[in-house]
Amino acid sequence: MGGGPLLGTRIVDLTDERGIFGAKLLGDLGADVVRPEPPGGDPLRRRGPHLHGDGASLWYAFFATSRRFLTTDLGRDADRARLQQLVERADVLLTCPGAFAIDHVDVVAARRANPRLVHVDVSSFGDDGPWRDFQAPDLVAGALGGCVGTTGAPDTTPLKTFGELNFMVSGIYAAIAALAGRRYARASGEGQRVSVPVHECLVTCLEHVLMFYWYGESMRRGKVLPRQGGTHWSMAYTVMPAQNGAIMVTPAPQIDAQLTWLVEEDAHGDLLDEKYADPANAPLLIARMMQLMREWVAKQDAEELFYRAQARHSPYGWVQPIERLADNPQLATREWWSTLDVGGRELRAPGAPFEFSETPCAPRDSTHLSAEVMLSELGWENPR
Repeated sequence: MGGGPLLGTRIVDLTDERGIFGAKLLGDLGADVVRPEPPGGDPLRRRGPHLHGDGASLWYAFFATSRRFLTTDLGRDADRARLQQLVERADVLLTCPGAFAIDHVDVVAARRANPRLVHVDVSSFGDDGPWRDFQAPDLVAGALGGCVGTTGAPDTTPLKTFGELNFMVSGIYAAIAALAGRRYARASGEGQRVSVPVHECLVTCLEHVLMFYWYGESMRRGKVLPRQGGTHWSMAYTVMPAQNGAIMVTPAPQIDAQLTWLVEEDAHGDLLDEKYADPANAPLLIARMMQLMREWVAKQDAEELFYRAQARHSPYGWVQPIERLADNPQLATREWWSTLDVGGRELRAPGAPFEFSETPCAPRDSTHLSAEVMLSELGWENPR
C-alpha cells in the first residue's frame, strides 16, 4: 500500500460517518487499513455529491482513501470467521455502533486472542449516561455540542457548519486515540479500549465560548450567555466586508504594530488619545480599534489588503468561496494536492494535512478485494 510512518500497522475499519475520517488519516499515514463491506458495496458509497451527478461518490472518494475494501457476506460462515480472524490479527480496531459487521465481531474474544489490540469506538454520546443509545447526525451533533451556536452573527440564526465538519472532529480524535493506544501497546504489550464520544469531542472546539463563560462576567445573564455567533472572546477577530470580497482582520497579537499601520494610513482616528494607554481601558481600545478598522477595511481591496498584511506578519485571513480553493497559492507552494482515481478518472484531491521529511505520505487510491481472498493474500496470516 506504499510507505509512511505507520507502515506495517494493521487496522480494521468498521466505522460510519462518525469515525471514517480517522481511518482515512491513519491510512494516509501508511497503515494497512482493511474495510469490510457488504456484497452490494458500502452504503456510504451512495453519499453525494457524485461525479457528473450520478457517477462515483466524490464524498466517498475523499473519506475512503488508502484502504483495501474486503467484500464480506455476513451470511457465510467462512466470511464471518475471516472477519473475526482479521480483528484478532489487527493492531487497531476502529468501530462505530451500528456500522456494518460490528454486531458480528466478538471484540472480547479478539482482545483475549490479541492482548495488544487497541479498540477505538466512536459513538454519538459515549458508553454510559441517559443519551448513550441515542443517535445524532452531523447537524444534531453540532447543535447539541455547541458548534452550530458559534456560527453566524450574534443577531442572526445559527448556520449549519460546512460539510460534516463535526464528524471530521470526532474522526481526528479517533485517529489520535488510535495512535496513543498503539504507542502504549508497543511500550507495555497491553492494548485497551478507547471510547470517543462525538459530543465530548466537539466541546474542545468551543474555546472562545468557554472564555466568554469563564471571564465574561459582564456579558452573563444568569447561567446563560447571550449568543456571540462566530465572535472571538477577545472581540479582536472579525470578518469585515472589503472591496471585491471579505477579510478576517485582527490587531492581535501585536496591537501596537496594527496601530502603527493605521497611523501610516491616516485611519487611526482618536486611538492616540491618552485614555487608550491605560491597561484598564484595553477592552475600550479594542472596541474602538475594530470600529475604525471596519471603516478602513471597507475601502480596501480584499486580496491586496491580505498580501499587505502578510508582508507585515499580521494574521489576516482572506475569505474566499470554496471554488477558489483550488487556486490557493499557499497550497500549491506546499505541493499539497494529491491525485485520486474517481470513477476511472484522475482528479486532483486534497492532500494529507501533515508532512514528514523522512517518511513522506499522501492519500492513495483504494483497492477492492474479492469475497474469496485469504488472509495469506492480505498479508495478515500471522497473528500479532
